[in-house]
Amino acid sequence: MSVESGEQARARERVWTVPNAISFLRLALIPVFAWLILAEHDVWALVVLALAGATDWLDGFIARRFDQMSRLGVLLDPAADRLYIFATLLGLAYRDLVPWWLVVVIVARELVLATTIPVLLRYGYGALPVHMAGKAGTFCLMYAFPLLLLASVPGLVGEVAWTVGWAVALWGVGLYWFACLLYLEQVARIVRRERRAPSPA
Repeated sequence: MSVESGEQARARERVWTVPNAISFLRLALIPVFAWLILAEHDVWALVVLALAGATDWLDGFIARRFDQMSRLGVLLDPAADRLYIFATLLGLAYRDLVPWWLVVVIVARELVLATTIPVLLRYGYGALPVHMAGKAGTFCLMYAFPLLLLASVPGLVGEVAWTVGWAVALWGVGLYWFACLLYLEQVARIVRRERRAPSPA
């Protein structure tokens, strides 16, 4: 193994990097955010959600710009996004601001993807790279939830927020499931390739 490849491997295994620290901060704010929604402190909940969105962009920018990408960061970033989505969904559904079927549709997608993990591990694969459709779906949902939270405001602001929020949310759900189908197709391709591969002597 070359010196360069060895350095790259060690870099991928780093834990304490600036992007990872930012991701840990985002994770630490999730219970605060959930409490703010349940307690109906909507303004502060929106502030925390905006901060989470800004740091989501910031940690990715720093990781790419200063070559601080790591395996842990690849896992932490989408995990934090999913937890914010779940926390927001559950809070909004608990307050009857969104129907529970929306929670079921999004959670079902994650459960479907969870079934692929043992299959990938069986063939020596880790988590699949995040697809652009999945990123777009996550962005739509993270953008829609603050609008759906604002929909509780009476008057024109609430009506516009409700309309735009639901439009973006439905796009997000569609992209979320489209990405899920792409991931399933990737897993199926991996399984077919590995089964065709000759067994080692």
